[in-house]
Order: sequence, then structure tokens, then C-alpha cells
Amino acid sequence: MNPTLTVFTPAFNRAYSLHLCYESLKRQTSKDFIWLIIDDGSTDNTRELVESWMLEGSVPIHYYFQKNQGMHGAHNAAYELIETELNVCIDSDDYMADDAVEKILTFWKEHGGSSYAGIVGLDATQGGEIIGTEMPQNVKASTLSNLYGIHKVKGDKKLVYRTELTKNTPPYPLFEGEKYCPLSYKYILIDQEYPLLVMNEVLCHVEYLEDGSSMNMINQYRKNPRGFSYFRKVAMKHAPTFKERLRESIHYVSSNLMIKNKRFVIESPCKVTTILASPIGLCLYLYIKNTNKVTVLKNSNA
Repeated sequence: MNPTLTVFTPAFNRAYSLHLCYESLKRQTSKDFIWLIIDDGSTDNTRELVESWMLEGSVPIHYYFQKNQGMHGAHNAAYELIETELNVCIDSDDYMADDAVEKILTFWKEHGGSSYAGIVGLDATQGGEIIGTEMPQNVKASTLSNLYGIHKVKGDKKLVYRTELTKNTPPYPLFEGEKYCPLSYKYILIDQEYPLLVMNEVLCHVEYLEDGSSMNMINQYRKNPRGFSYFRKVAMKHAPTFKERLRESIHYVSSNLMIKNKRFVIESPCKVTTILASPIGLCLYLYIKNTNKVTVLKNSNA
């Protein structure tokens, strides 16, 4: 019988932290899952470490190695390979709550179905403190965009998606010389089809490491302007409020100034908002270009 859930983990030179996820999967109260590791071109001992775990046989593991493409490229590979009904990403420096798989599958069996994209649950620190805010108590289901934009939820949340949807939405774009596109790109597209079931339970414990993308977002803006510009057009088009659309437009202007794209207004799906955002976008561009500040921003809502 095939498992119901794939836990997938993109990994790039994270052999030193990957054991946290492995140990948490060994502790799961439900074994109805498979662990898919996407090794995104690691040059450390990730392969040897994973192979030793595979020999242990405590957790069903699939290992896939690819040339380094960045986090979003690893997600593309995962979504092509996953065959289970549901999937969830647990980053290489994070680990699952001991009963997370059981909670996900029980909740989905009771409430889930083809009318929903999946489940959105809580992230917590290693000490158990909720990241950001809990979910609104009176909301059964919501798109991710509405959770943040309308219900004012804050902080990273754990997303469990139906694999059918993650496969059928377009992959993350890959741009030569760039290694990052916000993961929200795909989540926004799925938002246009179905809402997520809201689950006020901790599914994942997270730690923001100094080499993680959350801790280096300013550098990500500098190094990956085409990926961000591509994402901002989608985010602008589907923003749930004018405030959010203006915010995305400001970032869109900034990214296009970095790549010296003079056609950014013509190419924008929200031309009037983009024109209004241009002065602030210019200021943001100058800030990003000149600052040495390291800023913590969410992966999921960068």
C-alpha cells in the first residue's frame, strides 16, 4: 500500500543539520509517509549520511541528487517525483513535531477532499513558541493570501498540499545565474483554485540559521532580481487588497531597476499601481543596492 504523505527536504550542504529532521521522522507516531531528500548539488557528506540512514531502514527514504539550482529548483524536482496524495516540505534545518504526520492525516481524513488545496498548520521554535500568530479560531478554510492579507496572520506557517495541485501548477522559473525565486509563486497560483483547511496545531519546529535564505533576504534581492520580478507580477495580479498590491508593485519596480528593464510599466499586470509605486520602488532599489543590513523576512511571503 502506497503511503499517503511525502515529507520532502531540499538540502544543500546541510549534513550538519539534516539529522534533526531524520530523528523527528523516526519518532513519528504514524508511519504513513515517505521521506524524499532533494540534494541540490551538495559538496559535503550529505549523500554518505543519507545512504547510512537508508541502510538503517528506520524511515522509508528516497534520495535524489541534482545540479545546484537553488531552493525553488529543488522544489521543482520534488514536485515532479512525488506520487503520494499529500506532500509537505520540511527544510533541512527544521524538524517535525513527533505527532505531526498523524495529525495531518487524521485531520485530512476527517475534513479534507477535492474542495481543498490542503492544510495550513503552525510552525514553532525549537522551544515550542509559535512563530508569529496562531490561526483565526472562526475560519475553517482560507487561501494563504487571505490569511495574511485579510485575517492578519503573521509568521511562517506549515503548508501541506494535494500533490495533484503542486504537479499541475507551473514550475518555478529558472533564470541563468540566479538561484532563488520566492516559493510563494506557486502557493499564490494554487490559491486561485482552492482554499487551505486551517489547522491550529504545531507541525514543524524551525530554526533560522545564518546560512538560510530567510536570514539573507537583502542579498537574495540583489542576486536574484529576475526571479523576484517574475514573482512580483504574479503577486500583484492576485493581491487580495490594494495595500498588498502596492507593496508588491514597489518590490517589482525595485527588481526591474536592478536589471535595467525600461519596459517594466508596460510589462506590469497592474500598470497604474506600478506607476504610483515607482518613487518608493526607486528608494527601495537604492536601499537594497547600498545597505549592508541583514534582514530577517519570511520565506513564504518575501
